[in-house]
Amino acid sequence: MLANLLYTTALMLLSPVILYRMLRHGRYRRGVRQKLWGLSTADAKTLTGGRRCVWVHAVSVGEVNLLPRLISELEHTTTLPIVVSTSTDTGYDLAVQHFGSQRVFFCPLDFTWAVRRTLRALDPVQLVLAELELWPNLIRIAANQGCPAVIVNGRLSERSCAGYQKFRRVTQPIFQRLHWVACQDETSRSNFAACGTAPERLEVTGSLKFDDAPEDRDVPEVTQRKIWAGVESSHQVWVVGSTQDGEEQMAIAAFLELRSRHPQLRLALVPRHKERFERVAELVTEAGLELRRRSKSQQPDSATWRSSEVILIDTIGELRHWWGVADIATVGGSFGDRGGQNMLEPAGYGCAVSFGPNTRNFKEIASRLVDAHAAKRLQDGEELVSFVDRCILEPSYAVSLGRAAQQLVRRHRGAVTRTVETLQHELLQVANNAPSEATPHESVQDENRQVA
Repeated sequence: MLANLLYTTALMLLSPVILYRMLRHGRYRRGVRQKLWGLSTADAKTLTGGRRCVWVHAVSVGEVNLLPRLISELEHTTTLPIVVSTSTDTGYDLAVQHFGSQRVFFCPLDFTWAVRRTLRALDPVQLVLAELELWPNLIRIAANQGCPAVIVNGRLSERSCAGYQKFRRVTQPIFQRLHWVACQDETSRSNFAACGTAPERLEVTGSLKFDDAPEDRDVPEVTQRKIWAGVESSHQVWVVGSTQDGEEQMAIAAFLELRSRHPQLRLALVPRHKERFERVAELVTEAGLELRRRSKSQQPDSATWRSSEVILIDTIGELRHWWGVADIATVGGSFGDRGGQNMLEPAGYGCAVSFGPNTRNFKEIASRLVDAHAAKRLQDGEELVSFVDRCILEPSYAVSLGRAAQQLVRRHRGAVTRTVETLQHELLQVANNAPSEATPHESVQDENRQVA
């Protein structure tokens, strides 16, 4: 009840901001019924066909992008339907692209009535949470209903750990109820244990982001974008992606300085949030540069990317493929206060990768890349200019960064397989309704018979 009161108070306090964003940017309008009241029995039957299921939750775009391979491999181990929930409009749209609208829904807000209604309607065998979605009512009610809550790709930074420990009386029961956590690294495992999760329920499986990182540029998705942009063999393409306020201005200023001595340089900007697309478009034109918007331009196959032209990717879910167009990649969210974004996608393609000083959300990954001479950490706009300048003047430097990045990604693959093996084992235990001696490698057909 206390949580409900806190959530209601927070919604009331934030209602002016929510209303503004609804009216100005169209956010929060979709899925209101599912968010506030939960899934109805009819909704759940449409998703699952009236059968028990595995419920996977991914809050937004970054988490949704981790799921396709995980769910694909999990489907080979169980006949149970797998349904996916998300919390944001962009996450929902991307999930529908990956899994189809018949399997995707909006996650209920953490009010007891919405959570109970959804869990009662779905009757899931397992609740799988991507990365770190610690909703007290969801985890508590799922556990009370006999549905184990597990976290995959679990990430818990030292900063977040310290924050949770300040409110230990409230947060510790949440961590204690987690049935199993697949941690990205030893740091996360230690922090989950410090926050209250039993050590025997923690396992380091690695980061799913390494498995998700692309390797091959020679795919239709990348080729189509190169044709659309008009990329020529002489061009040096610089993609600055997942940017937040202030980072586009820095990139534009750097580009203006660099293009005078490197006319082959081309710039593409990919803002993190769609509500900033218009402002970024204004920044480009205010700088005296031509603007081409991905959402509005219908370019012929013979289009040429002019040196005065900046491409703005004002669409959702495309950044992964635009990294494949890039020779030089700068990962945003790292020069400001956000804590960085996923730098493994451009690393997988073998780009010359750079990012800013603030990468707390990807601390381990960023450190591994820098230590392996597979990426460059930059402090400001001046260093950004120097980095791009060097990549163009010393092609061998850019190539060595990209090669080292790809080698690092390959060395750390395997998290999906390890995670799915344990999820399968957990499904067997649930099916038997008792601790099982079965291993993750037991017969899939036995598991399917027992759960069904």
